[in-house]
Amino acid sequence: QVQLVESGGGLVQAGGSLRLSCAASNIRFSISVMGWYRQAPGKQRELVAITTTGGSTNYADAVKGRFTISRDNAKNTLYLQMNKLKPEDTAVYYCHAISIGQGASWGQGTQVTVSA
Repeated sequence: QVQLVESGGGLVQAGGSLRLSCAASNIRFSISVMGWYRQAPGKQRELVAITTTGGSTNYADAVKGRFTISRDNAKNTLYLQMNKLKPEDTAVYYCHAISIGQGASWGQGTQVTVSA
């Protein structure tokens, strides 16, 4: 069973930075499409950033230029570097994986709160 464990969330002031990590296990990480999603209170879960097996990346317009997604295939770990955080970035952030033969999996989420 695929396991995704997020860490690195917390409380930060507007303009600050955080780095989220997602440790993946029981997964063919290097051939998985990995992504970060977020869900704010009362809103639907939305895509933040995604990275493919070939290393290409895509970002939601709201985070372009501020967030960077990266992966370390040797460590089976996904990262999200978040800079210039805004109060509207406040949400629970989820790690997501799509792996051939294993389907889609979600982490339990990590809370990010940005104060004004």
